[in-house]
Amino acid sequence: MKLVSFAKSGRGQQARDGTSSARGSSSTAPVRPGLVLTALILVAAVANLNLLVASVALPDIGKAFNAGQVTLNLVAVGFSLGLAGSVLYLGAVGDRYGRKMMLISGTLLSIPACLLAAFAPSIGVLFAARVLGGIAAGMAFPTTLALITALWSGPARTSSIALWSAIGGASTALGPLIAGTLLATFWWGSVFIITLPLAVIAAAALFFVPAHVNETTGRVDNLGGVLSVLLVAALILMINLAPVPDLGTAVIGLGVVALAALIAFAVRQRHAAAPLYDLRVAGRRIFWVAACAGIVVFGSLMGGMFVGQQFMQNVLGYSPFQAGLAIIPAAAFMIGVAPHSARLIERHGSRLTLLAGYFFVLLAFLVMLLTWKEGTAYWKVGLGYALIGTGVGLAGTPASHSLTGSVPVKRAGMASATADLQRDLGGAIMQSILGALLAAGYAASITAAIGSAPHSQQITTSVQGQLTKSFAGAEGIAKRYPQYASQITAAAKESFLHGDHWAYAAGILAVLLGTALVYFMFPGHAQEKSLLAGYHASDLSAATKSRG
Repeated sequence: MKLVSFAKSGRGQQARDGTSSARGSSSTAPVRPGLVLTALILVAAVANLNLLVASVALPDIGKAFNAGQVTLNLVAVGFSLGLAGSVLYLGAVGDRYGRKMMLISGTLLSIPACLLAAFAPSIGVLFAARVLGGIAAGMAFPTTLALITALWSGPARTSSIALWSAIGGASTALGPLIAGTLLATFWWGSVFIITLPLAVIAAAALFFVPAHVNETTGRVDNLGGVLSVLLVAALILMINLAPVPDLGTAVIGLGVVALAALIAFAVRQRHAAAPLYDLRVAGRRIFWVAACAGIVVFGSLMGGMFVGQQFMQNVLGYSPFQAGLAIIPAAAFMIGVAPHSARLIERHGSRLTLLAGYFFVLLAFLVMLLTWKEGTAYWKVGLGYALIGTGVGLAGTPASHSLTGSVPVKRAGMASATADLQRDLGGAIMQSILGALLAAGYAASITAAIGSAPHSQQITTSVQGQLTKSFAGAEGIAKRYPQYASQITAAAKESFLHGDHWAYAAGILAVLLGTALVYFMFPGHAQEKSLLAGYHASDLSAATKSRG
């Protein structure tokens, strides 16, 4: 309904670039704006739904492959890794060679990637399939926001971005619910084919999207693209492998690779004739603060969902369906709050709206840390998800809107890729950090429990390894030794809670740092308008000179 009403507001005279201008309005929109926006949101939903579906299936995947917590973390973060690693490079390719082509290619590639994950014969193949799915999303997802930026302007663009952001966040949150519904009847692989029918519909709907809108003609910085992939991949793998014993050398090596790639990428972007990532634009105050703020906001959503899904199934004993159903408040509040976020931005600016969102995300993590315990009532779980949904619904729109509003249209792909990185890199980093802390806290606590157990010297090294590997490993040992099942399960639950407290504390710290950044560095409403006008005038002047 919102899409239809929005479509009516965009009717007017058709322009040469496929857009129209509403009479008496400062907004412009494409011809058939409702259909175009629907198509773009459907494509984004294919990526968003895939982000968290693995989280609800992790306990079943752990049992199927006898996988440890670190390996499960990699499966959970694999899609985000592929997406975050490729999004800058592939976004630039779309800007140069055709955004619609990338939309269609990425949507179609997601189909075999989903099937490979669903029928993976090993945990390694499953991880690879998830990374491939992320790369497919990297082809399509950044183009959606780039086209919204190019096709809409004024308040219509703000409303479109708000709808894109809200439905995207809600799709991410609804993924576990749909996955849980499937797991009630089917095997763990069924969660990875959720997006197949949606991908087919999205591919058909792309017929309504204009083929070429404000695309660049310069070369693609291929070297910069390779360096960006190397940087993100090394960083995410380093964080995930950090808690694994005996892998210290590998972790240090990955850290060195990430640092070297970062330095090389920065040098390359400063000297390339056509940089992949324009550091001059990225250095604009509104742009870089919004980028960092969005990483924390969307990362908090992903991290909170990732740990929360395992908490509900492992500690509270929820079925996958119940665990998916439990997060509905997050999706509902994200969608409900987003229109208010757009109005807050227009009236009071992005800074106030971001800070309001951060406040609710902080409350969510506090509820998780202080009230999510064994036997906790559902209303406390629902409250935590409602708060984080409200926070992301408020902060998500200004985080994305500030990026697209502070760049020239020819750099829309860069802004879109950065907005995607907020979700994907933020999600990958926060999932990795919270997952690493969860794994480390669990292992430390269960190791202490083993050491203090009666007759601990009789517990074999093999059994200890299974107990410390993951909660699923402890459940397997409990089944092998039913006479000790209650003690083993109780110790595993206590250890999991020990680990998730570490994770939630890290989430609180990240939100506090993000709040301080926005409060001190993001401009107030009047200054924000002045800076954006200055950016626009500078970009217009540069474009005029280049044509002359």
